[in-house]
Amino acid sequence: MIDRFQLIQNVGQFGNATAAQDLAFTPFTIVYAENGRGKTTLASIIRSLATGNPEHITERHRLGAQHPPRVVISARGQTLVFEQGTWSTSEPDIAVFDDAFVASNVCSGIDLQTSHRQNLHELILGQEGVELNEALKKHVARIEEHNVTLRLLSEAIPAASRGPFDVDKFCALGEDDEIDAKLAEAQRRVSAAEAQDAIRQRALFAKFSLPDFDVKAINSVLKSTVDTIGVAANKRVREHFAKLGRIGEGWISEGMPMIEPASHGCEKEVCPFCVQPLDQSDIIEHYRSYFSEEYEALKSNIRELGVGVRDSHSGDIVAAFERIIRTTVQTQEFWKDFIDLPDLEVDTASIVRDWNAARESVLNQLRAKASAPLELMEISPETVQHIRVYREQILKVSELSDRLADANGKIAIVQEQAAGDDLSTLKHDLARLQAYKSRFEKDVAERCNAYLAELADKNKTVKLRNESRRKLTEYRENIFPSYEQAINTYLQKLGATFRLGEVQSVNTRAGSSASYCVVINNENVPINAEEGPSFKNTLSAGDRNTLALAFFLASLENDPNLSEKIVLVDDPMTSLDEHRRLRTKEEIIELAKRTRQVIVLSHEKPFLCSLWEQADRNERKSLRLIRTQDGSQFSLWDVRNDSISEHDKRHELVRAYLLQADPDQERNVAQAIRPILEAFMRVAFPEHFPPGTLLGAFLNKADQRIGAPNEILSADDTNELRRLTNYGNQFHHDTNPAWQTAAINDYELADFAKRALLFSSRR
Repeated sequence: MIDRFQLIQNVGQFGNATAAQDLAFTPFTIVYAENGRGKTTLASIIRSLATGNPEHITERHRLGAQHPPRVVISARGQTLVFEQGTWSTSEPDIAVFDDAFVASNVCSGIDLQTSHRQNLHELILGQEGVELNEALKKHVARIEEHNVTLRLLSEAIPAASRGPFDVDKFCALGEDDEIDAKLAEAQRRVSAAEAQDAIRQRALFAKFSLPDFDVKAINSVLKSTVDTIGVAANKRVREHFAKLGRIGEGWISEGMPMIEPASHGCEKEVCPFCVQPLDQSDIIEHYRSYFSEEYEALKSNIRELGVGVRDSHSGDIVAAFERIIRTTVQTQEFWKDFIDLPDLEVDTASIVRDWNAARESVLNQLRAKASAPLELMEISPETVQHIRVYREQILKVSELSDRLADANGKIAIVQEQAAGDDLSTLKHDLARLQAYKSRFEKDVAERCNAYLAELADKNKTVKLRNESRRKLTEYRENIFPSYEQAINTYLQKLGATFRLGEVQSVNTRAGSSASYCVVINNENVPINAEEGPSFKNTLSAGDRNTLALAFFLASLENDPNLSEKIVLVDDPMTSLDEHRRLRTKEEIIELAKRTRQVIVLSHEKPFLCSLWEQADRNERKSLRLIRTQDGSQFSLWDVRNDSISEHDKRHELVRAYLLQADPDQERNVAQAIRPILEAFMRVAFPEHFPPGTLLGAFLNKADQRIGAPNEILSADDTNELRRLTNYGNQFHHDTNPAWQTAAINDYELADFAKRALLFSSRR
């Protein structure tokens, strides 16, 4: 409970206001003040104390004051201080109804804006609902922070790395262990689609190989001889060949066919060399036996084998091999962009070198055999080694040719795909795979991980928001129907001719808001409308204030801590007609019974006096704000003196004089006699003595009707009233110019005063 305003400095009308102990507030306190004396300032101070918002005070910093505002309030047994722009502690169990409440929750003038419905939404929710709503707002605000951070983090991820993916899908990509192979395949297909014509016209790989040496045939020829030559002849001839050297056999073999032409014209065969007869040479017959047809056949075999080796391994064959290798290299260079191909590392120089070495070694051996056909020979280890080395080259070339031949199947597929592929689709697929590759590059991965971490945090906040929204929705579903019922109950109590309908909560981009319509004559009137009936053109100022008060009272109705609430009401009677004033007074009296404290501020004495009369005598207190040199100050207010009517005051004055004469009051008592009679007669005979008429005219009418059926007063009453009136007229300016100096006799005055009171109490 607010006990006392100990100090208000430099706030509005208060320069240096203090309140003594006898000016302490009670559970029901009324404060009277004329307009401009500081009621609104007091309401703002209390509102600031409730909310902790210093602006309600600082914006009212007293004009011309050198020092900042300072307020000291005694409340709930502690001292609450506002200085240096802040409260030592706030007092949240306070509700304030004033113009600020109306402007915030109902309308500004005749305009009803989004902010009004948002504020009304919080008012309806109450403390528990506001806490739920604030929790939701915090989560929503946090999500916005997440969104800002996510936007910055997403902008840090290069668009070139993301390819066709948006940030979320890009960051969510999984790592692919086969991405390099897939990427290479996609790149090849794009390249193939871009080179469709060249692919269609490009040849496949041709088979190629190296010729081999028939080692078995070579060895057979080298080991061949003539079996028909006798042993003696073969020995004799071989001995002679040995004397002649290695060319001896060949020389003699070539010379034997020359015997016949050399012996032409001679009686006997002669030596083609010396023309000596040969009949005496025993070796000639051995020669004939040695160089037989078998011998010639052997030589022919040697020669043919040599020619075959030479032709199969000649320079043209080597050149042809080198050409096909060059062609194969060019083909491989073309196709390697489209399919996986084996490495083409062909050292033609090394192949040709090993090839030539093997060929020359074989030919040399055949030449040696040709020189000594009958000599038993075999392939030398050196030749075997040359052939072995060469055969390794043959194997390599063969394997390479087979691998390239196998690639022809893949090439055929590439040609088929290139003919049917859509280039734009392939490029899109390639871009996707490139994005997969980029996703896990170190720099990009770090940025994606940061984005994903923030996104995970946001998702957690979203879950919290959804849970808060669920709880708030459940709370709203319960509170809004009951609030609508409470509002309409209070509107009925306050004498409103309208009610509210469809009070509900709505979610907008600007936040949660309360929606409702005004129901007049069972017709729904929207709160906002471009044309036709709406809030601003169907509700009067009194209606709007009544609606605001109903909102306020309904919000308190749902407050679980109502019994501890401090309620301040500032001028609730603005624009209200008489019947609503009465009902408003009744609701304030009822509210005082259910709360810790009610403080009512007003500039209307009759309203405050009426509240005072009905309030609990043990809990009420009346104060007023008066003008002083420093602005406004608290003082006690004698409600009783202001609450009784002038008629009551005159009666009390006369009765007091009759009890004890008071010379200072004699003239006042004499002046009171006629008004007492006038007031009585207006109440007793309203149809004959209407407002605006004089007592003399009434007496004349009464005289005229004495004894008549429509008699007003009897003759005695009429005469008594005239005598009393004549006495009283002496002391009024309208009937006696010397009224201020008319002589007064105490005995006479007491007699007429007593008779006037008696007359005015007869009926």
